[in-house]
Amino acid sequence: MLRWALVLMTIGWAGTLAAQSRTDTAKRIHTRADSTQSGKAKADTATSPLAGRIRGSATALVTVYEMSDFQCPYCRDFATKTFPAIDSIYIATGKVRWAFVNFPLTNLHPNAVAAAEVGLCAAQQDAFWRVHDLLYRHQDVWAPLKEPAAFFLTLADSAKISTSTMLACLQSPATVEAVRSDAQGAARSGARSTPTFYIEGGLLVGAQPLPVFRQVLDSLVRVKSGG
Repeated sequence: MLRWALVLMTIGWAGTLAAQSRTDTAKRIHTRADSTQSGKAKADTATSPLAGRIRGSATALVTVYEMSDFQCPYCRDFATKTFPAIDSIYIATGKVRWAFVNFPLTNLHPNAVAAAEVGLCAAQQDAFWRVHDLLYRHQDVWAPLKEPAAFFLTLADSAKISTSTMLACLQSPATVEAVRSDAQGAARSGARSTPTFYIEGGLLVGAQPLPVFRQVLDSLVRVKSGG
């Protein structure tokens, strides 16, 4: 783990959707976002595990939990090539609510936990999605670094948030524990690789292209709206 102080998921589509009954895990994941919800989504408050990492309306018919790794190249491809269209077509229009869950694959990506910590600390300053974009955009820069902490802190300036507040958050043991909790929940949901998407009781595995997401999301929205 980096020494910051030294740096001042039941539906089924063949081949892509793993239809698995995981009732206990479904309750666990949904509780993370919705247990404090009343009218407006209170999952965006500082007391929720998913605070600041949710996009979309609390009244959206479909909720997607993206279990992802900031150092994963497939996650980067999804984030930069596919997600913007999903955001525009489904999230901004109130059809889908999207939550980001950290699932760093530490056996493959040594800087993934540190990047996840940066994202969580940015969320505390209401800047998660800005830093999310920056982490993926500059993945080629920080991924190979032996000590990427200094570079990560420069992202605070790019995102126009407080560097000192971010550093204090990064130094807190609670931050890495929050990443660990995210990862454990993702693993219990059945995720084994990244990105994996928990969608209304099923798992969509891999950085699938937009047409696959459109098939899944359109079908769910249609069913849930009574269409």
